[in-house]
Amino acid sequence: MSECMTPRLSSPNAWIVSIMLAFMLAACQGDPSPPEAGDAAAADPESDSVVPVALVTGSTRGLGEEVATRLGAMGYHVIVHGRNIERGEAVVAAIESADGSAEFRRADFLELQQVRELAVGIREDFDRLELLINNAGIGSVDGEMERTVDGVEPVFQVNYLAHFLLTEELLPLLRAAAPARIINVSSAAQAAIDFDDVMLERWEPVEGQIGRPYAQSKLAQILHAFDMAERLEGTGVTINALHPATFMDTYMVRRAGIEPRATVDEGADAVMQLVTDDVGSGQYYRDMQPAQVHEQADDAEARRKLRELSLELADLVQ
Repeated sequence: MSECMTPRLSSPNAWIVSIMLAFMLAACQGDPSPPEAGDAAAADPESDSVVPVALVTGSTRGLGEEVATRLGAMGYHVIVHGRNIERGEAVVAAIESADGSAEFRRADFLELQQVRELAVGIREDFDRLELLINNAGIGSVDGEMERTVDGVEPVFQVNYLAHFLLTEELLPLLRAAAPARIINVSSAAQAAIDFDDVMLERWEPVEGQIGRPYAQSKLAQILHAFDMAERLEGTGVTINALHPATFMDTYMVRRAGIEPRATVDEGADAVMQLVTDDVGSGQYYRDMQPAQVHEQADDAEARRKLRELSLELADLVQ
């Protein structure tokens, strides 16, 4: 796979940055400033100002936790998400102990109703969302689960479909906060989606190979980013996807018995670049560089099929 390619869209929306002296000093040390908050919904209780709001899914440990912590230090009000309440509250406490602002929201992405409830709660409590990082993911499921309660292959649902639904439900807040950003944390492990067998009923695992459920779900995240970039062009909301680092030292990698090759910090650096830099929209990054992606991502018909299937599976068809 080639490491670089020409960016897909050449007319990025401007990303306006408001900087205080403290943030300027932090930027010099590699911690860039948050975007201008404008009329963001989360008010600083100790001042009349407002702060930008960020939601990081799967942020109770690993890459998501590190990214959430960095965003809190930059001045975002961080919505920490996960399934484990104790870990979530610990991340919030750590952000607040460093003078940041955060809160925890629980939702299990193996149930789409919980995704809907998460989105409803956020819409009720905020009128803007500057940043959505679709990070939550699994490599496999415990036990013999072949379908979720929603009738979907579980890895496809957690890694892709739940984020598709969440993004659709939160689009009004992202549009209201424009300029706003969506980041899909994907992977270099990619497999073409077989639209005749999306639920992988005919798939048989091969020992020593990356599982097709994971690779399919990660390519779906990239198709989603490319498709959404076209839909959102001109709105001030951008969306990109990335492979943050190869085999980071995370629970997922260790659980799979794989020797880590990269640190969580390295992966977080790649994510934060898409948070702060002028990177446009509709791109796929590998580590810190624009990269070539699986050819199916450039297939407009495949993107259309995935969008229509996703709307149906997420019960968003009207």
